[in-house]
Amino acid sequence: MNVRRAVLASTILLSCALGAAACGGAPAVTLREGPREYVAADYDEILRRWTRAERLYSLQGVDDVLSVNATFESWEFRWAYVVRYAEDYRLSIPQRRDLLEQALDDTRQFHQFYVALYGNRPQDSDISRQNPAWVVRLADDKGHVTAPTEIIAIRKPSVLEKTYFPYTSVWRQAFRIRFPTKTAEGPTVAPEAGAITLRFAGPLGSLELHWAQEPQ
Repeated sequence: MNVRRAVLASTILLSCALGAAACGGAPAVTLREGPREYVAADYDEILRRWTRAERLYSLQGVDDVLSVNATFESWEFRWAYVVRYAEDYRLSIPQRRDLLEQALDDTRQFHQFYVALYGNRPQDSDISRQNPAWVVRLADDKGHVTAPTEIIAIRKPSVLEKTYFPYTSVWRQAFRIRFPTKTAEGPTVAPEAGAITLRFAGPLGSLELHWAQEPQ
């Protein structure tokens, strides 16, 4: 096994630990708003709760066509993230309050995902370019399917991404994908939906990551 495959294999093992839904089941999550009582040490648990990992294999079953880790940056996740960030950077109480208000307000407008993915060919892994190999959609089990409003490529992940999203590695391309929470037709994720799906589809196949949702 060469160095690249060895490092990637260790990253995938970490991915399974974080993406419990793909490697053995995960509890249902909730998009309900409301105050949370977290301390900085709670962040890793919340990260695991909101992270999923999946792999799409070639027909030969030898190499990954696509390997994806994604964290749904929900209301609950953002709260835990800000608490951890504020502790790490020793923010003042007003600074923490302002950052939390800003982060939570963003969740009312966008369903945002932090994504790190790996494909056999680097050019096929860039989902932010025109005519990408993979089209990304947000879906629920009530029939809603939504295209992203923005895909932000993180060309050189910093210590921030590598620390707070530890499945980030030099072998993976990182992105933030943003979907509207509402369109002219209504919510993009129905309050009564039982499942939320992040779907990658293209000529090479399709891959889905699922979050079971508690009724709101």
